[in-house]
Amino acid sequence: MHSGTPFPPQAILVLGAGELGLPVLRNLARVAKRAPGSTISVLLRDATINTQVAEKKAEIDELRSLGIQMVAADLVSDSIDQLAQVFSHFDTVIGCAGMVAGRETPMKLATAALRSGVKRYFPWQFGVDFEEIGRGSPQDLFDAQLDVRELLRAQSSTEWVIISTGMFTSFLFEPVFEVVDFATDTVNALGSLENSVTLTTPEDIGALTAEIVFFEPRFRNEIVYLSGDTLTYGELASVLEQVLGRPFKTNVWSVPHLLEELARDPTHHIKKYRAVFSLGKGVAWPKDRTFNERQSIPVITAAEWAEENIKGK
Repeated sequence: MHSGTPFPPQAILVLGAGELGLPVLRNLARVAKRAPGSTISVLLRDATINTQVAEKKAEIDELRSLGIQMVAADLVSDSIDQLAQVFSHFDTVIGCAGMVAGRETPMKLATAALRSGVKRYFPWQFGVDFEEIGRGSPQDLFDAQLDVRELLRAQSSTEWVIISTGMFTSFLFEPVFEVVDFATDTVNALGSLENSVTLTTPEDIGALTAEIVFFEPRFRNEIVYLSGDTLTYGELASVLEQVLGRPFKTNVWSVPHLLEELARDPTHHIKKYRAVFSLGKGVAWPKDRTFNERQSIPVITAAEWAEENIKGK
């Protein structure tokens, strides 16, 4: 998985400890042992660090037990200069906070990272291939991510790495997304039964991100692709039949239909995602061109995830 040369130590700051941040932090703590002298820290609001909410407190206690340091700051209310001051103490900053304050957040954090002089920045771009999708797509938030890419590419003082993961695996099966309708045993294909989607679990993204951060030769100024699975909506129906042991119907929601749905409800977040996925570009890539496949790192497929999480539904 890596060469015999020792890893240089890194001081790493992860922004956020949510659905993706936690797996990234857990795996960084594990992989950092290969690079003695490395430190892992997490940026959280003071209220989160000192929470008395049992579930969150257990997570904070777990992170402390892994040797992860707590850094108090607020990505929403702190200024770019305040955040840059915090970031300046680290070699690597990894954005795992999502769109915490709307579409301005990614640019705010990227600007703070560049201003801080940090050596390497991993922006929150754990998702689709925004450049292949292009500007003006049904999901307007994607344009903000393209702004970040342009900002990073226009400078040379801070290295950047973007990790493209496709959709979080669980989201494809969420009732709110309506692609899989368990009530009627139907797969509603977005655009076409032949359209593909790339899926990766947050746990796998966490493990692979930790490998990428410490990988030698070092990743610099590039996009690294991951895939737990890449499958068509037609194949998804077959997976569900196999796992659940009953037939699944398929139905196609055409591009015009989904764009019309969005036009009637233009601020609906899920309808934006359904429309952009229906266009069938930038949302899937072959597994054989991914980091995990090239490094022979095992990942969870859609069938394995379904077996574990929805069998018996």
